[in-house]
Amino acid sequence: MPKNKIYETEVKPERIVLVGLITSGTTEEQEKEYLDELAFLVETAGGITEKTFTQKMQKPERATFVGTGKLEEIKHYVKAEEIDIVVFDDELSPMQLRNIEKELNVKVLDRSNLILDIFAKRAQSAQAKTQVELAQLQYLLPRLTRMWTHLERQKGGIGMRGPGETQIESDRRIIQQKISLLKERLASIDKQNETQRKNRKELVRVALVGYTNVGKSTIMNMLSKSDVFAENKLFATLDTTVRKVVLENVPFLLSDTVGFIRKLPHHLVECFKSTLDEVREADILIHVVDISHPNFEDHIRTVNETLKDLGAIDKEMIMVFNKIDNYHEIEVEQDWEVENEEKPTMTLADFKNSWMGKNNSPAVFISAMEKENIDEFRDLIYERVKAVNQQIYPFNNFLY
Repeated sequence: MPKNKIYETEVKPERIVLVGLITSGTTEEQEKEYLDELAFLVETAGGITEKTFTQKMQKPERATFVGTGKLEEIKHYVKAEEIDIVVFDDELSPMQLRNIEKELNVKVLDRSNLILDIFAKRAQSAQAKTQVELAQLQYLLPRLTRMWTHLERQKGGIGMRGPGETQIESDRRIIQQKISLLKERLASIDKQNETQRKNRKELVRVALVGYTNVGKSTIMNMLSKSDVFAENKLFATLDTTVRKVVLENVPFLLSDTVGFIRKLPHHLVECFKSTLDEVREADILIHVVDISHPNFEDHIRTVNETLKDLGAIDKEMIMVFNKIDNYHEIEVEQDWEVENEEKPTMTLADFKNSWMGKNNSPAVFISAMEKENIDEFRDLIYERVKAVNQQIYPFNNFLY
């Protein structure tokens, strides 16, 4: 009698290698930070980072992004360790993508493709799904030639001219038609959202903005006593959530928006502009910063650049330095010539009194997770919302 066979049904996470370039505009330390963030993106997508490759170059190689020697090194490692995917930290051109895949003989992704994949996984509402699908198709359109390499072997001549090109053109038309349909669908959803926003105009509107994974959804849940999905992963929130909040006797609308990130794909920024209307139309922005992150100053810069692109940089803003419970003293950058002596460090109290703390006034330092300094945070929001409310609705004095 044959024994029962045991089949393994567990889906194993894909094993991934990361590749980054140290160009004239970046330092080794910066590139390490960028690749650490890329590794976090890989983890969010469900993969495991096995190794990281970096190369110093003035600019990316036109045909293969990295040099031929480095590509050969990556190829040997990929083959020896049976790696599933190679992810590059920058966007690859269609030609680079095709050449690298041909050489490595494994799936190759760039940063944009990886972020699109995470967005597709996280999208819940009809609007978010439509926006992500539109961005994916716009990304795919110039890269269609990769998918028809099996036709390159066909020679020219009578009766053999251009079958591959015909198929590519056919696919291109189908994708362009789909893009048009998705744009129409988004325009229809935008009209519905615009009607909803018109109905909210009687209340002051406050929007949470910030880099991805800084704690915006946790703050949203704390202030509105709602249950917005919050997780220690990038892009946990894609769909804009709006809740009515009342502090003492002042009501206002609080919205949680998609987090920003460095090198966010252009297609995604364009497609998600309608989602970010909540930011454009807000009266007050709460800019949340993860102060425990070693690169938080770059995060602030990235968010401010995105807000500038959206035309929302001049709005009234409250800076919230979150995660003070994880804050570690920062080493002060300066010429330090004395050996065997510790570098000076900046404590949280020093930081509050520094130009960074004062220049971003009004600012508040909190821990949303540990509920530290929350009363001070609520008081600041209350005062700001009350002031805006009095400007917009000067006859609502009965509230105060």
